[in-house]
Parts: sequence; C-alpha cells; structure tokens
Amino acid sequence: MRHRCRVPQLSLPADQRKALLRSLTTELIRHGRITTTKVRAKAVQAHADKMITLAKDGSLAARRQALGYIFDKNLVHSLFAQAPERYGQRTGGYTRIIRTVRRRGDNAEMAVIELV
Repeated sequence: MRHRCRVPQLSLPADQRKALLRSLTTELIRHGRITTTKVRAKAVQAHADKMITLAKDGSLAARRQALGYIFDKNLVHSLFAQAPERYGQRTGGYTRIIRTVRRRGDNAEMAVIELV
C-alpha cells in the first residue's frame, strides 16, 4: 500500500514517469512556460526548482547533476549562466502554476507552469 507516499504516480511505471518528468523539466527550462495537466505541473514543479537551485550553486558537482537530469547540454550551460543573475535574490519558488480551462476531450484539469 502507498500510505503517505509523496511521489505522484501519474498512472505510469517508474521508468516512464521519470522520463516524462525529465522531458517536462527540460522543456520548461527551454521555453519558460508549458501547458500540461495540473497533476503533471505539480509533479514537475519540484524538479524544475531543484535544477534552478543547482544552477544557482554553480559548482562542478551541481553542473554534473544537472547534466545527468536535463537532456540538452547547451541548455544546462545557458541555465547555469543565467540563473544566478535572474534568481540570485530569491530563496525558492522559481515556478508558478496557473490553472486554465479543462481539456475538451477528457475534461482533465489543465494548467500553465512557468518560470517566475
């Protein structure tokens, strides 16, 4: 039983769930804003905040951790160059979730997640 487990399952096996979260995090950092379901947006929020925190640290170990998670190497380099000046004064909360209209096909709750 999954009593008090805090990882959202997203109705996917573990490998597919990890791949989905990695790709959503990569696209959020690349575009700055993506539209997805509310549950997926809440799940990717923690991962995106973690990557920005690593970029603010700027150490070699943090860069290697980010390279192991984000798919695009050039995106990691640009994130590490821009994050300290963009989020230097902020101690957390680098993303914002805005709820939008429900999806027409299956009535799923949709949301826009964006970088602050």
